[in-house]
Amino acid sequence: MDLQLTGRRAFVSGSTQGIGYAIARGLLHEGASVVINGRSAGRAQEAVQRLEADVPGAVVSALVADFADPSQVSRLLDDLGEVDVLVNNVGVFGLSAFGAITDEEWQHYVDVNLMSGVRLSRQLLPGMLTRGWGRILFVSSESGVNVPADMVHYGVTKAGMIALANGLAKLTRGTEVTVNTILGGPTFSDGVAATVTRFADAQDMEPADLKAAIAAGNPTSLLQRFIEPREIANLAVYLASPLSSATNGAALRADGGVLTTLT
Repeated sequence: MDLQLTGRRAFVSGSTQGIGYAIARGLLHEGASVVINGRSAGRAQEAVQRLEADVPGAVVSALVADFADPSQVSRLLDDLGEVDVLVNNVGVFGLSAFGAITDEEWQHYVDVNLMSGVRLSRQLLPGMLTRGWGRILFVSSESGVNVPADMVHYGVTKAGMIALANGLAKLTRGTEVTVNTILGGPTFSDGVAATVTRFADAQDMEPADLKAAIAAGNPTSLLQRFIEPREIANLAVYLASPLSSATNGAALRADGGVLTTLT
């Protein structure tokens, strides 16, 4: 299927690995030019080289910024210019008891997970509306609907992301610009893989065995395995395309059936 993305320009935040990298790769495969992002110049350039090897002829570049620092985001936006597709993917996560989460950690999660999308969308949405076409995607999580007790700060910021996308979509009424959210489920990203390996080593287990045990232990999962980043990316690339024109203001689930209520 031709997703009609040839000639479109996209920016994917937090895209040197994991879901963001998979989305960038998918967009490149469909003919879009892509600007990726990471906090480290070295890792960003390595990701560019991997994408160029994965997708011959790809037009891909990188901008370095830490989304916890508003001044770095401002510089990134100065260098980025206009884009047709914005994918708000950057995020941080971690387990923590609610009472142990400091104000500083709360602010860090808000800045990276929520304010990154605010700052990027505020800059880039007006141009999309003026040019008459555009796509904004938020990569949220099922944790934004069913907030985990040991990740309250993460779940709250992901819920905020869903609300932000819903409000922004109302600003696109009657246009060819859309704003949508993906509710991802437990995904075997690079960060999760590293965590699983660390715990497996500590328990003298094979990482593959622990990975399978964790997935099988999720009582509401219909998939009964981790989602692969490319499976989230497949939905993201479709939503970025002109073919998704009738989908706007939606929170679409790619959660493996983890959520048991409609959203």
